[in-house]
Amino acid sequence: MPISIIPKEKQGSGAFNGGEIVENKPIGFPQDHSSIRPYSNLFYWAHARAVKDSTIGLHPHQGFEICSFVLKGDIRHYDTKLKDWRPLQAGDVQIIRAGNGISHSEFMSKDAEIFQIWFDPNLEKTMGQAASYDDYRADDFPATIAGGVKIETLAGPGSPFRMDTPGIVIQKIELDNAGHTLTAEAGKIYSAYLLEGEAEINGETVKQFDFILITEEQTIDIQSLTTASIFIIASPVQPGYRTYGDLMKARK
Repeated sequence: MPISIIPKEKQGSGAFNGGEIVENKPIGFPQDHSSIRPYSNLFYWAHARAVKDSTIGLHPHQGFEICSFVLKGDIRHYDTKLKDWRPLQAGDVQIIRAGNGISHSEFMSKDAEIFQIWFDPNLEKTMGQAASYDDYRADDFPATIAGGVKIETLAGPGSPFRMDTPGIVIQKIELDNAGHTLTAEAGKIYSAYLLEGEAEINGETVKQFDFILITEEQTIDIQSLTTASIFIIASPVQPGYRTYGDLMKARK
């Protein structure tokens, strides 16, 4: 189907520290029981919320690009490269290019929300590179406002956000009872998550926390039915290299 809608109850789920941090996972690990497994160069996508102040302890990563998008509240980050706690607030973004290995820890304040999304930048290359890390502040990202629509470009043309993962464009679109049309690029899959409100996408009704996959469409028409906020990633259908998901399938 050109448009597939996955509501929250059909996404995966998880928790840290006895439920102090809860997650729904549009793209999860096998144990998360997500209905979607990795595709394109998207490996993992979690929407995490802190029920109370909580810290996720030091844990390792390799190869992937681990991106955290702060949606609400504030978080703090520590890793074994920086060896320091760094604060981030709503609208800020961090990237860990995990390379040949890094460990990190995260603190989330009560009611903070983040997306943590893992991208596969071609592990056969990145596993041999040194890890690196960058913070970006909310006002670093270009934005346009017109006709009740605000579009922030978090990754892609005009954004300072540096990724090794190719072919990625990330936008956050806020609509105040307004409409917006995106031209869909051939060879791309569009992955969207409705953060707030209710909207129609190419005539299909989507609700808060729905995850949406869009393929084989020439345009993506978004019409908000309320004040709405949507987070959307364009990524290549065929990244042009063997992803981790491809490698795992080949071993079976």
